[in-house]
Amino acid sequence: MLGIFSIVTTEILPIGLLTAIGADFGISDGTAGLMMTTPGVLAALAAPTVTVATARIDRRLMLCAFVLLLALANFLAAAAPAYWLVLLSRIMVGITIGGFWSIGAGLAERLVRPEAVGRATALIFSAVPLGSVLGVPAGTFIGDLAGWRTAFVVMGAVAVGVFVLMAVVTPALPARQLTRPRVLREVLRRTPTRFALLMTFLIVLAHFGAYTYVTPFLEQVTHLASPGLVTVFLLTYGAAGIAGNFLGGATVARLPRATFGTAAALLAAATLLLPLLGRGAWGALALLIVWGIAYGAVPVSSQTWFVKAAPDAPEAASVLFTASFQATISLGALAGGVALDHTSPSTVMTLGGATAVLVALTAWLHFAGRHDWQRGND
Repeated sequence: MLGIFSIVTTEILPIGLLTAIGADFGISDGTAGLMMTTPGVLAALAAPTVTVATARIDRRLMLCAFVLLLALANFLAAAAPAYWLVLLSRIMVGITIGGFWSIGAGLAERLVRPEAVGRATALIFSAVPLGSVLGVPAGTFIGDLAGWRTAFVVMGAVAVGVFVLMAVVTPALPARQLTRPRVLREVLRRTPTRFALLMTFLIVLAHFGAYTYVTPFLEQVTHLASPGLVTVFLLTYGAAGIAGNFLGGATVARLPRATFGTAAALLAAATLLLPLLGRGAWGALALLIVWGIAYGAVPVSSQTWFVKAAPDAPEAASVLFTASFQATISLGALAGGVALDHTSPSTVMTLGGATAVLVALTAWLHFAGRHDWQRGND
């Protein structure tokens, strides 16, 4: 959980420091935005290639290596005299995301008793909303107080601390089943895997296509009076996301279809209603809370679907989960940006909600078609 927290925080840290970094290197905000698109693309590529290349190596050793690479990436960004070195550090971050998530996201079953796997997976994925709620505001605060380079130094130090804890506390995790291209191809041929891929693609597209531009909505449609109030609303959303993560983790192992489908339906309802009820502050806040609870359950639900589709190859399932999730983040933000440039923030929310409706329908189709989970009904 701490490893993913440090990764998530590092990945999205530039959001709050974009202007300062751009001004320091004399580049446009658009060019500075490459710091956000680069890790997602590299993570999608690194998930299968790095995991397959290191298939025979103890997984604890690999996790430690990836966290150490994350620390080096942060220190490189902090010391970079030229922007291309910052981008190089972001490439290192992308490799870390792809490798660490692919190995670490599905490790719960090897670390706890079978009856505790659901709760352990929820704890691991609680790092995602925690990184957004605590990490980014803290990084932005440090950047405002002591400069953007200091924020990266602090994150490098956090990664070093995680590396030490992981090396001391995590037990040896020798590779069980080697993740080979043949295994990935075999898992991809399964109907439940294809359902998991489709639902993950659609829900991440819906969420990031809309949420990336929630600030313009709150400013232009809700007419929040100050940036500070926008921050309060987004922090409330993040706190709801933490609750949603644990609620989803508590039910998804027993009710994977219902949990994923309900999360998608709530996300759809929140985003579709925002243009109608989000014109007032209280309506917008209530819908952001619903949205946060809904999306908080998404990562753990998606990971669980992949694992249930391939119980005999959990690491291969995590590779597919990581690659599909990371690749769609950039696509969702890009699609939402194009829609925003040609329409309005309200239309972006509506499009996101319509896409989320498709996810709920897909979950229902999986149930109605009586598709099993690799030789076993859910």
